[in-house]
Amino acid sequence: MTSDTDADADVGSETDGPSDETVVQTASDAAEGLIFSRYKQSEVRDYDVTITFEDGVLEVDVYLNAPDEEDGPDPERVADDAALAARRAVDELFGQ
Repeated sequence: MTSDTDADADVGSETDGPSDETVVQTASDAAEGLIFSRYKQSEVRDYDVTITFEDGVLEVDVYLNAPDEEDGPDPERVADDAALAARRAVDELFGQ
């Protein structure tokens, strides 16, 4: 499952906030943290979290290959939630 979230609003710039590297790492950590709060690591077949932050624009892409079991979490929903968690973490980083 893949989820794309493009943050079109400016969330900061190099001169008034954290470095681009810090923003990307914060977003990535939040997305991965959410995925592994819903699945055991051994249940996840594959995942990819791609974060870009350029000119104050955050782009988040989450790919998740995990079991879609009747009594378990929905992988598509988890991918969407992970992308949103990344966005929220960056918003918090900038104090928004």
